[in-house]
Amino acid sequence: MPCIFYPMNNIDLLTETILESYSIHGAINMSESESFPNRENVISALKDIQSLIFPGFRSAEYIDEHNLRYVTGEKIHRITSILTKETQKALTYLKKDIDESQCFELAEKTVLSLIKEIPEIRRKSMLDVKACLEGDPAAKSAEEIILSYPGLEAILVYRIAHFLHTSGIPMIPRMMTEHVHGKTGIDIHPGASIGESFCIDHGTGIVIGETTIIGNNVKLYQGVTLGAVSVKKSMSNKKRHPTIEDNVTIYAGATILGGDTVIGEGSTIGGNVWLTSSVPAGSTTIARQETLKE
Repeated sequence: MPCIFYPMNNIDLLTETILESYSIHGAINMSESESFPNRENVISALKDIQSLIFPGFRSAEYIDEHNLRYVTGEKIHRITSILTKETQKALTYLKKDIDESQCFELAEKTVLSLIKEIPEIRRKSMLDVKACLEGDPAAKSAEEIILSYPGLEAILVYRIAHFLHTSGIPMIPRMMTEHVHGKTGIDIHPGASIGESFCIDHGTGIVIGETTIIGNNVKLYQGVTLGAVSVKKSMSNKKRHPTIEDNVTIYAGATILGGDTVIGEGSTIGGNVWLTSSVPAGSTTIARQETLKE
């Protein structure tokens, strides 16, 4: 197919109209010290962190007992270099009360703390793998779950982002969880508190809000919403999302709303249930079913 060349004056005119929109509407991320974090760099660092947690599963690389130490060290260097700079950008932009050097020190300290936390994140992730293996009859092995289950990937990224969120890092955690949200259809806010042995089966359409509290050994199916009754901005500093206690199963399409709503330990919530009030421990809640007569 022949190339088409446009006159330079047309290109200049198009360039000017785009530049004018930059001037009017903003939203430009310049490559300067006070710019926003770069999404591609953040996701690159995230992928390296994921591959530290599950070596050989998340990236195309050759690993054996002879090069494992080198590969691990190389990734740690790369993560600390990239993520420290991007975290510094987020802190510099949003924390106007501290100077740039302090932002760098805080960013570096937090990223190193995240690296130090990786063995604990690995421990929790293996419990999540075990919960999926025990809870899904279709799962044949732990390796299959690590390689292919979107629920596990969403939980893993949440655990990484949650550490940064609770460390006071703005913007970066949300970039991470929204990246995996786009891949899996599972939306977990990094501010949510989620216990151990968490299983997401299928997962598409799950929403877990910022102030949700989830205990241990909880299982969610696709389409579950743990949301807020009110989405007013004035509620941003209040608990808006439900508490799910230990050993609860919530089936597909259930919607549970409200900061005062507590799902008691050992309860089962049926598919398509709508709840805005608490249920006691050990209970079963199902949607009302109606038979239509012709």
